[in-house]
Amino acid sequence: MPFIQIGADGNLLPQPIVRDSVRLGVAERADVIVDFSNANIGDEIFLENRLEQASGRGPTGRVLSPGTPIMRFDVNYRAVDRSRIPNQLRELPTIDLNEVAVTRTWTFNNRNGAWTINNRLFDSNIVSAVVKKDSAEIWTLQTGGGNWSHPVHIHFEEFQVLSRNGGVPLPEEIARKDVMRLEPRTNARVFIRFRDFTGRYVMHCHNMLHEDHAMMIWFEIQP
Repeated sequence: MPFIQIGADGNLLPQPIVRDSVRLGVAERADVIVDFSNANIGDEIFLENRLEQASGRGPTGRVLSPGTPIMRFDVNYRAVDRSRIPNQLRELPTIDLNEVAVTRTWTFNNRNGAWTINNRLFDSNIVSAVVKKDSAEIWTLQTGGGNWSHPVHIHFEEFQVLSRNGGVPLPEEIARKDVMRLEPRTNARVFIRFRDFTGRYVMHCHNMLHEDHAMMIWFEIQP
């Protein structure tokens, strides 16, 4: 049963996307609209998680049918609904690559049984990046090998995805986001501005095991 995605992590998409599934890493979000007008009274419609999870590494790629039921919608009456979804939702901020002051690469990896970023364990006394307020940077987020997925959460500000594995982002990634889902052996380039506030913020993996083991860095925004 198709539904319409209108939003991602950081507000509305530029245009709605009609789809019949949505893939989310840990902490990723999607705003969707479901049209029940073609259902019958008495129908029970299930939202299912259909990607097989055999370990904490991430989905195996096998799609289960049926999947694990998450939520049930009971259709029990007909309501008048004159709402319409606009063809255009929210224009994305303009990306000006001339603003880019620094480019950085962050590698999420396993080293000697520990979860690291750029081969380093988290140390609360170390700031891994100092950035200037009102500047923009390009960060490359990449996995360093192995078969683990890394949903990377950058705190403070939404970013825009420039490329995934050297190609165009997925349609739902042409948006403002704060979580980048990295499957094994993948990379993404993101454009991020540092506005509004100064101070220290974190970037970390949201895989629960990695999060608990402090796969994280500080970055500091200075005046």
